[in-house]
Amino acid sequence: MTGAALAASIRLERPAFALDVAIDAAPGEVVAVLGPNGSGKSTLLGVLSGLLVPDSGNVRIGEDTVADVDAGISVPPHRRGVGLLAQQALLFPHMTALANVAFGPRAAGMPKREAEARALSLIADVLPGLDADEMARRRPSQMSGGQQQRVALARALAPRPGLLLLDEPLAALDVDATPAMRSLLRRVIRDAKQTALLVTHSALDALVLADRVVVLDSGRIVEQGTTREVLTKPRTPFTARIAGLDLVPGTACADGLHTHDGTLISGRFDDPLPEGDAAVAVFAPSAVSVFRDRPAGSPRNVLQVRLAAVEPQGDTVRLRASPPADGADWLEGLAADVTLAAAADLAVEPGAELWFAVKATEVAVHPATS
Repeated sequence: MTGAALAASIRLERPAFALDVAIDAAPGEVVAVLGPNGSGKSTLLGVLSGLLVPDSGNVRIGEDTVADVDAGISVPPHRRGVGLLAQQALLFPHMTALANVAFGPRAAGMPKREAEARALSLIADVLPGLDADEMARRRPSQMSGGQQQRVALARALAPRPGLLLLDEPLAALDVDATPAMRSLLRRVIRDAKQTALLVTHSALDALVLADRVVVLDSGRIVEQGTTREVLTKPRTPFTARIAGLDLVPGTACADGLHTHDGTLISGRFDDPLPEGDAAVAVFAPSAVSVFRDRPAGSPRNVLQVRLAAVEPQGDTVRLRASPPADGADWLEGLAADVTLAAAADLAVEPGAELWFAVKATEVAVHPATS
């Protein structure tokens, strides 16, 4: 990709796993990397940062080739121009905030006074409303967890890296600190026009922070597109679940799709699909009505399920389904959102046999591949 801040095509093999990925990012672009546990997200970051050496392929950051197996190039991590913000702040405990943030520029040869001036400016930026000079003198043990993570962000940005790797940076924060840190990340990254790769399990993180989303599964990219496209039109069960949507896979037909066991899921098409093409039917849990007995009337999609779990969702309750005896496996994990009153009226409890019903007009059918 010409002019890319990141362009990588890599393969790394392990006894039970292989990462085979081509990924890029434009200057100033934030790309979210989503995927289930074991999908290869951390391995990808390891290869890009230089902590892992691929078996084949190459990595270019800006104008610099930092890894090329055929050419025998493998630039060490500290010379790649890569910054890292992980779940834990990982600050040097014996150093002040100022020394921690100035460490990267100083290691790159910047004079001490200039490095400390840049560090102090960044500390003031990530800790607005606090005395930057006083915070700069604190050691990590004298900071809250949220303050430590903000200082760690400043440290990652201080060398002005060509690529910033964000490895679930909000996962270890408490619920009160997370929204403010998410907003700070967005502001600071946008203001710096910083190119970044964000590994996360949160649809909200991707929505707020990312321009584009890449979904990994078993070491390969299975979905990619703009953040809005991926989260509103998921193509895999994993992406649908983190986006809070239901997904049924199958093959396209005139009225919607047929599942692998022949069940018709009626729905609407945004664009025509050839019959027989791999497709997915997607609908919101809030569009699903729940009954104790099979309903009569208008809904065209009526599914018998067994209740697997009851999940509180604020003012509503999410009923998570599993297949009934001899039921189809694609029913696993489907969800319906009902009011607390409706849940009480249904007298729901795990193991109960229920009927999910959803109108065809609420079901979107689209291709199973990006």
